[in-house]
Amino acid sequence: MRRKKLRITEADYLKANRRASRQEEIESHGHPVQGRAMIHKSKKVYDRNRMKRAAIKSDDSSFFYSSN
Repeated sequence: MRRKKLRITEADYLKANRRASRQEEIESHGHPVQGRAMIHKSKKVYDRNRMKRAAIKSDDSSFFYSSN
């Protein structure tokens, strides 16, 4: 039986480098560093849930319409 030669693909190479970089980062800082921050959402974008939360937080009932 012939043995297959191990081929290191580009994906494997990138994965190994990222893993090594991550380990170095943890060792230098003492803890994992947050890798992804939340993207800022524009206030100009219509977001009904955010408007409701703001109204409830400020105790402003003008957002809720009465059907009387």
